[in-house]
Amino acid sequence: MNKKTNESIKQAVDLLIDNDTDVNTILKEGGLLKELTKRLIEKALQSEMNNHLGYDKYSRADNDNARNGITSKKLISEHGAVEIEVPRDRHNTFEPAILPKRQKRFDGFDDKVLSLYAKGMSISDIKIQLQELYSVEISEGLISQITDDVIDEVKAWQSRPLEEIYPIVFFDCLVVKVRQDKRIINKAVYVALGIDLFGKKDILGLWISENEGAKFWLGNFTEMENRGLKDILIACSDNLTGMSEAIEAVYPKTEHQLCIVHQIRNSLKYVSYKDRKQLSSDLKPIYTAVTEEQAHLALVSFEEKWNKQYPQIAKSWYNNYPKC
Repeated sequence: MNKKTNESIKQAVDLLIDNDTDVNTILKEGGLLKELTKRLIEKALQSEMNNHLGYDKYSRADNDNARNGITSKKLISEHGAVEIEVPRDRHNTFEPAILPKRQKRFDGFDDKVLSLYAKGMSISDIKIQLQELYSVEISEGLISQITDDVIDEVKAWQSRPLEEIYPIVFFDCLVVKVRQDKRIINKAVYVALGIDLFGKKDILGLWISENEGAKFWLGNFTEMENRGLKDILIACSDNLTGMSEAIEAVYPKTEHQLCIVHQIRNSLKYVSYKDRKQLSSDLKPIYTAVTEEQAHLALVSFEEKWNKQYPQIAKSWYNNYPKC
């Protein structure tokens, strides 16, 4: 890798270990969730247009109305502006239910978008999530058609080819709220967030599961391998059950680090605001040390300075740093 590539990767990693940044924030501010939102809404719009005209795109029409290009509409969502391509018809009678004409905001749907693109959702679960995206009542026939079309889109995204190499892949768990059996419940969505050779961030996979473990992670790594991912240089995760065994089975040369990101965030969790900047600066020599000896000396220095105020931090680093 050249110097420019190394710097791009370094900047991406620095963003991920910023004091106030987590994977959920990266998904939003990095444009990754915005991309999924755009794909989902546009697929629903296409499905609505098919229903409005009575035939699918590229099929022969039995009436004189037809598709007539697209118009661009800017939506304001929780993660910024999203440009949506809205299909038009020749008679100008198409009024989409998911995006009423004067609606400009699309808020409160991040959890639904994430859950819809995650593997592990049943067809009935997907249908319920889609119904909640609509602010108006729509027919059973239309929601069934939209569900079928969205499932095709989601499957295409889930099976898309990956790069052959990702220098760093972060694995994390997000808790999202979804409706199930007429109740709002919390579900765990496991995320693989890759950084490619140019420092570009990409969601490699999203999975919903009641139980994590070696079998669960082995299936996920095998899936990514089948999609073209040949090598991960460094896999960073919290202490997720079964992760190490699964990596060893599919990517035996990958270095698995208990995520330094989580270690830093856990260290700063109970630090007062006035101390955060200086304490963060004093932690950096520990995790950027070139040798184990340098890291140990930096940790001793940190302990001498901060142990009286925050004794749990140095103790945590002594316990966990050999695994990072």
